[in-house]
Amino acid sequence: MTASTETFEFKTEVKQLLKLIVNSLYSNRDIFLRELISNASDAIDRLRFAAQTRPDLLGDDIGFRIRLIPDGIRQTLTIADNGIGMTREEVIENIGTIAQSGTAAFMEALDRAKAQADGLSPELIGQFGVGFYSAFMVADKVELVTRAAGGDTAVRWESHGDGTYRIEEASRPERGTTITLHLRKREKDEKDYTDPWVIRDIVKRHSDFIAYPVVMDVERIEPIPEAEQLKDKDGKPIGETTRKVVREETLNSMKAIWTRPKDEVTDEEHKQFYQHLTRDWKEPLERLHMKFEGATEYTALLYIPSRAPFDLFHPERRHGVHLYCKRVFIMEDCQDLLPEYFGFVRGVVDAPDLNLNVSREILQHDPLVRNIRRNLVKRLFEMLGKMEPATYETFYKEFGQMLKIGVHTDAENRSKVAELIRYPTTASDGELVPLKTYVERMKPDQKEIYYITGDNLDVLRHSPHLERLKEKGYEVLLMADPIDEWVVEALTEYDGKKMVSAEKGDLALDETEAVKAEDFDTLFAFLRTQLEDKVKEVRRSTHLKESVACLSGDARDMSAYMEKILKAAGQPMPEVKRILELNLEHPVVAGIKALYEKDRQDAALKDYARLLYDLAVVGEGGKLENPAWFSQKVGALMAGALASRN
Repeated sequence: MTASTETFEFKTEVKQLLKLIVNSLYSNRDIFLRELISNASDAIDRLRFAAQTRPDLLGDDIGFRIRLIPDGIRQTLTIADNGIGMTREEVIENIGTIAQSGTAAFMEALDRAKAQADGLSPELIGQFGVGFYSAFMVADKVELVTRAAGGDTAVRWESHGDGTYRIEEASRPERGTTITLHLRKREKDEKDYTDPWVIRDIVKRHSDFIAYPVVMDVERIEPIPEAEQLKDKDGKPIGETTRKVVREETLNSMKAIWTRPKDEVTDEEHKQFYQHLTRDWKEPLERLHMKFEGATEYTALLYIPSRAPFDLFHPERRHGVHLYCKRVFIMEDCQDLLPEYFGFVRGVVDAPDLNLNVSREILQHDPLVRNIRRNLVKRLFEMLGKMEPATYETFYKEFGQMLKIGVHTDAENRSKVAELIRYPTTASDGELVPLKTYVERMKPDQKEIYYITGDNLDVLRHSPHLERLKEKGYEVLLMADPIDEWVVEALTEYDGKKMVSAEKGDLALDETEAVKAEDFDTLFAFLRTQLEDKVKEVRRSTHLKESVACLSGDARDMSAYMEKILKAAGQPMPEVKRILELNLEHPVVAGIKALYEKDRQDAALKDYARLLYDLAVVGEGGKLENPAWFSQKVGALMAGALASRN
């Protein structure tokens, strides 16, 4: 040990931190390389800032870069930069303690400088100390050699992460910092951090948008130029026609286009960035590029795809935008930044005030994240609301079902989501209609918004439940998506108009009864007895005009479609009996009433009761319990009717 060599003990909190980092702080060991590259980028930023007042610090070395040097034989990985470097005192201060990396002090100096003159806004990554210690996740020894810009001597720092570190004088021909990790012996199935492909993958994933080139010498097989090849007398090559060469390769794209003013980014750059980010070969349908400034600052670049992915509704599908801090990747699919119903939105959010080591659990309670989410949702609503009709039609065809989730799940923005959803109606000829347009087209005497749910638009469009409503010229929303059952559960009214099911409850259309319902009370009681295992009540219909019978429920009952959905999902369902509604003005009902009053013991009455129920099931597109029996009875009735005509 030379006279200039000193051994120090880490402070108690650093010892504790080292143990925590190695054992539990980082769930992803790859993070160490992200942290060290970020620190190198920080050092270059600081040099560029300092050089504004001291240009001599740069000298002739103005090609900023971060170099990675893997060595599979020695099992080392080196990260070198030509940034500002550190003095001996700065090494002790920055690495020997936590959160004393100099970044916080530097930012205070920068704020003072900004107050005096306009200058370069450096990209500074905070928490240098904590990030540096992550190296001990993969290394049992870490060496650091650094030379401060403008300094004449270098300093070597090394530690085994065992509670002490050593500092001594060293030599380094130029400014900057070199960190060499002596990697731990790999366990089975662990990554080899000297493998160029592993390094390339980590850099691409975590540090692709760092502002400076991250370079590495890569061995390649290249053809030997024809002029250099040995050839025989016939001109045919002799010996090898390829050779191994080492080329410096830049591993990161550096194309963080969200950091640039949006009017300086071309459509082609957006297309390339979107495809790089999503691996979607089609161009995005729409984009949103915004920078928020104030007490907190963050930038967002969001894209709406032009088509829905095949796994859009897959339960295990990951969604959310990518979260960055000063161009440094924090996490992908950050679900806390956007609600589930905007899960199709792709893009990035760069929040400089976030901690690089933030966890998903912390994000859920971070006020900055909540603020970002609120603003992103607001701007997305604005963008969708202003979208050209043809573009919105394309969008809604792909993502309309996702939007509807918001009606059920986001009470705060329910009314805004309701403005965006569309439905075909009984009067729209297949065109999707906004609720606002529906209300504008309501008849003067219409007080409520009517809807019907099911799984087949044609069946819904011709449902017997709609006969009275059609007679009055009332438009009905046709809801054929499973999610619509949850929409109407949450969206009880729109624009002050109550949402009413066309297949449940009394429509109360205030029509004069041509036939008195009490005249049918005894027949209803008989039918209820005959069908007691299938219906809970038989009553006059307020829905029917042409059909003889239909099945409905009370206003608060579960719809038939919801029951079908839950059963298909394997949910245990109690037996739900519905209401058999009869059209008292239909000749079939009148005929059954006359037969009942003539001979209450007539055996045909039981068959008619069952046929009324089956006709109601058929009318709503349901499945008959005994189709053969129904076919036989209808055939017999037809034969009898035809015989009476001859």
